[in-house]
Amino acid sequence: MELYYREFGQGDPVIILHGLFGFSDNWQTIARALSDRHLVVTPDLRNHGRSPHSAEHSYPEMAEDVRVFMEHHWMFRASVVGHSMGGKVAMQLALAHPDMVDRLVVVDIAPGGAEDNHSSIFRALIDLDLSKIDARKEAENYLAERISDLGTRQFLLKNITRETEGGYSWKMNLPALWEHYDDILAPVSGPPFEKPALFIRGSLSGYIKDSDFPLIKSLFPKAEIVTIDGAGHWVHADQPEALLSVLNKFLDQEV
Repeated sequence: MELYYREFGQGDPVIILHGLFGFSDNWQTIARALSDRHLVVTPDLRNHGRSPHSAEHSYPEMAEDVRVFMEHHWMFRASVVGHSMGGKVAMQLALAHPDMVDRLVVVDIAPGGAEDNHSSIFRALIDLDLSKIDARKEAENYLAERISDLGTRQFLLKNITRETEGGYSWKMNLPALWEHYDDILAPVSGPPFEKPALFIRGSLSGYIKDSDFPLIKSLFPKAEIVTIDGAGHWVHADQPEALLSVLNKFLDQEV
């Protein structure tokens, strides 16, 4: 599977993996800032953005997509940053292929089974028939009735694209994502990753709890865990400068 990607800068490679319902553009601000000292690559994961759609969607498969992507682009080692679903892809890649991951950064997701926080969002998106809308505003008004948080709605609306022949469609493969939602909530597994790892959580988010620390340490013995004040689950949108400071310090420190 040939993943769509964007790249910025030059230097030691850093790969940034987006979360569920996201795509590479979500991390463009952080990617550009890191590109002062790194080659930063932001792929769209399968079933998201401009990357191919597939009937399958699991962490081993997505990690394999990234491994193949790295080899095709002559990146046999890189630091990998992942947010939410992308964080689990990054973890699975590090656990399965530790030789290919120099440093691991996981943003606001734990390695264990996740709580169901998205069923209502899935139902709202599935019930929105894009073939029957004539303007993006109609989709916005519909979602406003189903999803109260403005930031979440704006994030989701970025997935709507205008077809060349007219009409609208989803960039993401919504049916496959819903069918494999249990796989998206599933834990990652593998032998411990013995290299530097950083787990970043938002102080306003519940995705990484104190009770997750033992599992994090068992799979990633060298993990540091940092909390960013004033950030929810979308740490990169809520506190970009604070996140960037933490990333730069970790990515540039001596092993």
